[in-house]
Amino acid sequence: MSYRMLIKGGTIVDGTGAPAFAADVRVADGRITELGPDLAAGRGERVFDAVGCYVAPGFIEMHNHWDGGVWWNPNMEPLPGYGATTSINGNCGFSLAPAPRTEAEKQNIIDIFNFFEDIPEEPMRKLVPWDWQSWREYKASMEGKVSLPLNYAAFCGHIAMRLCVMGQDCWTRVATAAEVAAMCAMLDDALAAGAMGLSSNFLDFDKYDRPLPSQLADDAELAALLGVLARHQGATFQVIVDHFMRKTGNDTVERMGRLAAEAGVRMQWIGMPVIEYQADQLPRAQELHRQFKAKGLEFFSSFLVISFTSVINFSRTLVFAQNGNPVWQELTDLESWEVKAARLADPAWRASARAAWDSQFDHSYLNDPSALTLRESESGHGPTGITLAEYMQAEHIAHASDALAEWLLNNGQESVLLKKSWALDEDLVVELLKDSHTLANVSDSGAHGKLFCGAGYSVFVLTEFVRDRQILSIEQGVHMLTGRHTEFFGLHDRGVIAVGKAADITVFNLDEIEMRPEKKIWDVPDGKSRTYRYTRDPAPMRLTLVGGIPTFEREEFTGRYPGAFIGPESASGEAVGREATLEPAMTEI
Repeated sequence: MSYRMLIKGGTIVDGTGAPAFAADVRVADGRITELGPDLAAGRGERVFDAVGCYVAPGFIEMHNHWDGGVWWNPNMEPLPGYGATTSINGNCGFSLAPAPRTEAEKQNIIDIFNFFEDIPEEPMRKLVPWDWQSWREYKASMEGKVSLPLNYAAFCGHIAMRLCVMGQDCWTRVATAAEVAAMCAMLDDALAAGAMGLSSNFLDFDKYDRPLPSQLADDAELAALLGVLARHQGATFQVIVDHFMRKTGNDTVERMGRLAAEAGVRMQWIGMPVIEYQADQLPRAQELHRQFKAKGLEFFSSFLVISFTSVINFSRTLVFAQNGNPVWQELTDLESWEVKAARLADPAWRASARAAWDSQFDHSYLNDPSALTLRESESGHGPTGITLAEYMQAEHIAHASDALAEWLLNNGQESVLLKKSWALDEDLVVELLKDSHTLANVSDSGAHGKLFCGAGYSVFVLTEFVRDRQILSIEQGVHMLTGRHTEFFGLHDRGVIAVGKAADITVFNLDEIEMRPEKKIWDVPDGKSRTYRYTRDPAPMRLTLVGGIPTFEREEFTGRYPGAFIGPESASGEAVGREATLEPAMTEI
């Protein structure tokens, strides 16, 4: 059923960075059909009052991990209440397709999502149908089985391809020429079917302290894959690099930049060092960024606008691994609380845990007990609301590792420790927000359910940097969250308020919206009943439209699911690739 609406009385911020202007917006059949002042309502057309509000393109969530979660939380809550209309997934080299044929390799994929993104194993195994092998078949399964309130896009993950082609050898060696050719064929088919591009990971080590398979790729493999990307208009190469732990990021950026330049492809590198402790790596990262711009290369640097929120849950976390503490990480990875409790009480384990604690990365806030808050107790024994340093003093415990072990024994594995967030270089963040070759809003929404909910970072940009600190204009802020993203990723049919574009729109009063505090909800199936994740109350936006259909209105989700599975488009808005296909028509549900 066609849905027609006239949005009247608002101020349009069109997503291009151009000055805002007063005008009405007419929407019909999923498209913006008219812009102008004082438009008269047509027959059967619903009028939406936007007086006092900005009317902007829907926000592009350009770094999400909803790959698994859409199969059991298809409302993608709370994104509609934050004005999001498109979610890009398959990031960091992690994708559900292509899918390995053997159970061992499939388990590797599940383990990677479970360990790095805190996405529960049981629903990944039982609720994701795994009825595909190729990326093309994955897209078809999604379109046939999942209805979403946002448009959904996804990269093809380098790790998944290596697992499919090389099996367990992908963890230990470079690929042969025949294996590279097989990966290239997989990628070519994915791009033809609408994948955003290739995502790769040169940051992470798994729970066994192995570099992820993508890091074993030599230049020949990478050059061949990038050569495939070069044949597909709009395809992007994304790589996440390590300015965080082993500090290999600058070498990786330089290497990937050279290969991408030789192939002539667009590149997004994630990990610009904006955290204060990364200052020693910043000068070279900035110089590489400047060099890319000076050469006219489409190499965009991505960065955080909010520092990592490190909430540690002792049934599942990667925080200890990322802070160089394998002994506490191994404890957390144990399956049974009974086994964990015995380990925590064991004097020999306590001694090894103290040694590991004393050998953590120097920059880790785990080294500062006053930066660790005992946030929540599963048993209720407590104490909570005090720092680990205060607990050590009260209980006369000399070592932080021993104190945490004692508190955890008394409170249970579902208890929560809050680690102070790393301080950001605020001047650098502002500089990057104003830079022409950067991408903000790396939120990780859809992942880390028991650690944090990244949804809402778009609204934070608008409230923190536009409204409160007045560092950016409303035009700059909206452009950074909409038109900048769609132009870079080749999603030309959206991200701008213009006649003929898809009616992905959000309407908001800048004085009303906030990134709301985290809260727990128990809606994640865990194989037994339900477990919790963190989310947020709506901002709220006044209205969010996807393809002209309201997904959020009157301070609540509407229960409509008009999202389409989308990919790169030509400048005219048509899908690109060897087998370009039209998106399904938007209908009201």
